[in-house]
Amino acid sequence: MPDAAASLAALRENVGRVFLGKPEVVRLAVVALLADGHLLLEDVPGVGKTLLAKALARSLACKFARVQFTPDLLPGDLTGVSVWREGTGTFEFQPGPVFAEIVLADEINRATPRTQSALLEAMSERQVTLDGKTHRLGPPFLVVATQNPHEFEGTYPLPESQLDRFLLRVTVGYPGREAERAILLQHRGGEPVDALTPVVSVQALTELQACTRAVKVDAALADYVLDLVGDTRTHPDVALGASTRAALGLYRAAQANALTQGRDYVVPDDVKGLAEPVLAHRLVGRGWAAGGSPDAGPVVREIVAKRRVPT
Repeated sequence: MPDAAASLAALRENVGRVFLGKPEVVRLAVVALLADGHLLLEDVPGVGKTLLAKALARSLACKFARVQFTPDLLPGDLTGVSVWREGTGTFEFQPGPVFAEIVLADEINRATPRTQSALLEAMSERQVTLDGKTHRLGPPFLVVATQNPHEFEGTYPLPESQLDRFLLRVTVGYPGREAERAILLQHRGGEPVDALTPVVSVQALTELQACTRAVKVDAALADYVLDLVGDTRTHPDVALGASTRAALGLYRAAQANALTQGRDYVVPDDVKGLAEPVLAHRLVGRGWAAGGSPDAGPVVREIVAKRRVPT
């Protein structure tokens, strides 16, 4: 466990060298990675969402692919296509960018639902099925998707089934003044992310993910997770509560968070601190637009505040 904590500290520090002023966002990205989940970054353009994904990939020596989602993007542009080879008289599969180990789906809500759905199998099953053949993805395999929550023209809101595939939804926010000053100075000589070198190998990452699954969770804390999820289903302001996948996601995220703190056991604060980023984007409230709402955050915080913490 000390070795795991040291490796994760080195990973966060390396990413933090170029993604300045947001250590909490970096930590949550690492939690998603360790829990073998996917990450949805929401905020206005230009606050470093793409930079975070690139820095994470470079720090892990992972194959990285960026896909700019647009209304004319086709499912095959993501998953790949079968190409006819005249010399051999056979079709040959050409993998798409989804076969990278870290995939950045930039402005995911600008693509049509048909293209968005092409990611569902990949995100949930870690595989792509094409022409009756199944092609495995990873490990590791992490989708980092971005979207601008304040611009709605020309966008297609993600359906609940796809939002449910994201382990965490994180708002990046603007950096503080000192961090922003450091960003200006850091970029005078070019793009600093290009100078990053890997600090964790792919094999070490898969071992860290295995360590995450071995983190102990007391039965009382498992019940605490189920209580919080159950409260979302009975809250008077919520029309569609969190799913069983959400409960499993909160459980695994708490394990990952414990590992980042150098512990091999989960404490209540691991669950409390991750309840909002894991659960809020999965809720649909009465009178809200389909696809969840940013107003779900206060609902989750209210549920956490009212629910008794196990001792």
